[in-house]
Amino acid sequence: MSENNSANRAPAGIDPARVEAIALRLTSWGSETGSAGEAAFADRLIGLLQELPYFRAHPEDLRLVASHGEPLTRNVVALVRGRGRRTLALAGHFDTVSTDNYHELRPLACDSLALKAALIDSLSAQRTRSEQEERALADLVSGDFLPGRGLLDMKSGLAVAIACLERFAENPEREGNLLFLTTPDEERESRGMRSLRNALPALVKDLDIEICGALNLDVTSDQGEGEEGRAVFAGTIGKLLPFALVVGLSSHAAYPFEGVSAQAIGAGILAELEGNADLSDRDAHDISPPPICLEAKDLRDGYEVTTPERFWLAFNWLYHAMSADELFTRFRACVEQGASGAVSRFADQAQRYSSMTGRPASAVPAMPRILSIAEVRQRAEEVMGTDFAARYEAEQAAAGRIDNPLIASRQLATFLVDAARLSGPAVVIGFAGLHYPASRLELDRAEDRALQSAIDQARLGLADDAARRVSWKPCFQGISDMSFLGLAADSTDVVSDNTPVSRLVDRPPASALRFPAVNLGPWGREFHQKFERVQRPYAFAVLPDLVMTIAREFLAKEAD
Repeated sequence: MSENNSANRAPAGIDPARVEAIALRLTSWGSETGSAGEAAFADRLIGLLQELPYFRAHPEDLRLVASHGEPLTRNVVALVRGRGRRTLALAGHFDTVSTDNYHELRPLACDSLALKAALIDSLSAQRTRSEQEERALADLVSGDFLPGRGLLDMKSGLAVAIACLERFAENPEREGNLLFLTTPDEERESRGMRSLRNALPALVKDLDIEICGALNLDVTSDQGEGEEGRAVFAGTIGKLLPFALVVGLSSHAAYPFEGVSAQAIGAGILAELEGNADLSDRDAHDISPPPICLEAKDLRDGYEVTTPERFWLAFNWLYHAMSADELFTRFRACVEQGASGAVSRFADQAQRYSSMTGRPASAVPAMPRILSIAEVRQRAEEVMGTDFAARYEAEQAAAGRIDNPLIASRQLATFLVDAARLSGPAVVIGFAGLHYPASRLELDRAEDRALQSAIDQARLGLADDAARRVSWKPCFQGISDMSFLGLAADSTDVVSDNTPVSRLVDRPPASALRFPAVNLGPWGREFHQKFERVQRPYAFAVLPDLVMTIAREFLAKEAD
C-alpha cells in the first residue's frame, strides 16, 4: 500500500489540503538569501498569520525582531497562548538558495504547480534521461512529490508550524503555549537565528512564557521510500572550517631545490586530511563524515617561472561529539605531519638529484613551523606597533563587504602574515567560517527527557504502519539553525581567537536560553537542486498531526 493511501486512512486531523495550500503560498514568495524578497518575507508572513482568527483577536502575540542587512531582514515570532507559562517552540527558516540552477525555468521556480507541469513536459521530451532525471520524472508523475525552490527547504516545514498554531488555537482548553519562530539567513551565516537567540531572553520575559523545548522543522533527503527521511534527529552535527595558509620558499624552476614549494607542502597537508576516515568523529551512537577540502589554491595572480610562495587550503570538518579545541588540536597535528612529510620527501629528492648530477646539494630546508592565527596576530602587533589596530580594523572593514567567507578569511590571514613579516617554511592555521556547534539531547536533564518522552508517545500512533513509521536518529547531518537554537553560550576561546574575520565569530550572550531541541521535518529529494521536491503525503498528511500530538503531550505535563 502506498504512503499516500495509508495517510488517507489516518484518523481525522489537520487538513492536508490546508497545509499544502499554505506551503504553496509561502513558496510563491521568493526569498533568496540576501534578496529583497527575503527582506519582504517577514511582513508578508505577518499578513498571513493575521488571517488566523487567534491573531485577529490577539495581534499583540505577533512580533518582529530585527536581524540584519540593508534592507533590514526580520525574524517573525508568533505565540498562541494557553494555560500556564510552559511553551514549545516550532522553528524554521524562510530564506532559500538561489533559483539560478533552474535556468530557462527560473521564472517558474517558485510556482510549484506550473513548475511541475513544465518539468514533466521537459523531461518527457528528452530522448535520453539520466538516472536522476528518470527518478525525478517518475516522482512528479506519481503525484506524491511537488517541486519548487524552497518548498522542501523549508517552507513545507513552516506550513506545518502555521497549521499547528491554527489547530492549537481551536482548543479552548489548551495547556501551555505554542511559539512559532522563523528566521532569515539560515543558508548563509544563520544571522537570523543568532539575532533571535540574542533577543529571546528579553522577549520571553516580556511575553511571560518559558520555552521548555523546541522542534526544528528542517528537511531531510531520502532517495528511497521514506524510511530515512521519516525521522526525529536527537541532535545536529557541528561544523568548523579550519584553514592552512602555507608559506614556502620560492625558487627558480631551473633550480627547484634552492627553496621549497608552498604547493608541495600544501599537497602533503591535503593528502593527510582529505577524506581521512580515521579523522571521522565517532562515539557509541554515530560517525560523522571525515574532513574534506573545500578550497586549495596557489595565491599568485600572474605568471612566473618560480615555485609558489603561498598556498591556501580550507577544509570542511563535521563533528558531533568532540569539542572545537579537540578538533583544532587534531588539525594542527595533521598539518604538521603533512607539511613535515612533504619537506622531508623534497629534501630526499634533492639528495638523489645531487647524487645523479654530482653537484653539491642545496641546503636542507627547515621543518615548517606551525603557527595559529592568534600567534601570528600577536607577532604582527609587535612588528607594527601602534599602527596595527587601525590597519587591522581597516582590513576587517574591507573583509566585511565580501560574502564568501573563504575569500575574506584568506585576505585577512594574508594581511597578518605580511604584517608579521613571517618567512617560510611555515603554515598558519585558523578557522575560515562560522562555527556551527553540535547539539544533542542530554537525558540527564528533565526537559530533555520530557521532550523525548512526548515524541515517543506520539510515535506510538504510527508504529503499526510501516509506510508512516518514524524513527529516531542520533544526528541531523545538515548544517542548520539548530546549532543556535536552545544552546547556552560556548565557553571555548579557540574559535574566536583563531578566526581572522570578526563577523564570522559568534558571540552568544551569557543570558542565552538553554532548552532541548530536535529536528523533525518533511522529507524529499535534491534540495538546493533543480529537481528539489517535497514528498507530499508525509509533509502534509502525516507530519502536521505528529507535531500536534507531540505538542499536546509535551505541554500537558511538567518535566520530572
